[in-house]
Amino acid sequence: MIVCRTKAELKERLAQLRKQDRSVGFVPTMGYLHEGHASLMRQSAAENEATVLSIFVNPLQFGPNEDLDRYPRDEERDLALAEECGADIVFLPSVEEMYPSKPLTSVIVNQVTDRLCGASRPGHFDGVGTVVSKLFHLVQPDRAYFGLKDAQQVAVISQMVDDLNFPVEIVPCSIVREPDGLALSSRNVYLNAEQRRQAVVLSQTLSDAAEWLSEDGMTVERLIARVKVQIAKASESAIDYAELLYYPSLQPPAANAPIRSIGQSIIVALAVKFGGTRLIDNRIFEASEVNGHVQNDDEVEAAPGNRY
Repeated sequence: MIVCRTKAELKERLAQLRKQDRSVGFVPTMGYLHEGHASLMRQSAAENEATVLSIFVNPLQFGPNEDLDRYPRDEERDLALAEECGADIVFLPSVEEMYPSKPLTSVIVNQVTDRLCGASRPGHFDGVGTVVSKLFHLVQPDRAYFGLKDAQQVAVISQMVDDLNFPVEIVPCSIVREPDGLALSSRNVYLNAEQRRQAVVLSQTLSDAAEWLSEDGMTVERLIARVKVQIAKASESAIDYAELLYYPSLQPPAANAPIRSIGQSIIVALAVKFGGTRLIDNRIFEASEVNGHVQNDDEVEAAPGNRY
């Protein structure tokens, strides 16, 4: 495994791969790797002849009161896990290497960023779009792998790739969870024992929502109200958002719309703070689950929003 700390080093190593006509998979991360990241690397290694991992805590996607300085870092552990999972190249630049001067250009994706983390963290996805655009230009991968724990990020990056004609296939990957259901996150390390115990309410509520969807007369408004009541039972929780939206457009259905009449894929997305730690989780329901019947292949292909 080769570690590149400069864009010039990365360019040189990638040129060697391209001379060999090897397919390249790319896994962009902010480090402090866990099994969720490992699953992305393993999938890339299985589907490509070479895998590039980037580790970069991107300051552009952190707000002024967010946890940039205290974001967990463990370079030695990250590199060991990357090698174990089949990464061929790790790009590990400094902030000065990625941004030698203040960038005057940013990549902004509209509409898909209007709600959820885009609303509660203004400017966050401008930073994400900008850094991922830079990384795509540097790596020029055939495929890029993103975890669906941040389903909004997957939708934003997919929209950017479609709009700007990046020659890369975006591969959304399933959420990886702890045995008790908590979605893996680098931020889980911030939770104290009681907060960690209570945080399981997120995955439990999403599982319950899968049952509530099928109830006769269940509307968007009623389901989200029930979600909020259940999460609020955890005394350490403070809800940032709980929403039901079309996916991947992330536009809202009418609040009084019967869920079984929606007719396309939806997401129930959560962001909840436990103490000072903000966790996100979600569940995407395909149109067949929402409608309460199993669609045939032609129906699934034709249904709007069925990109994942």
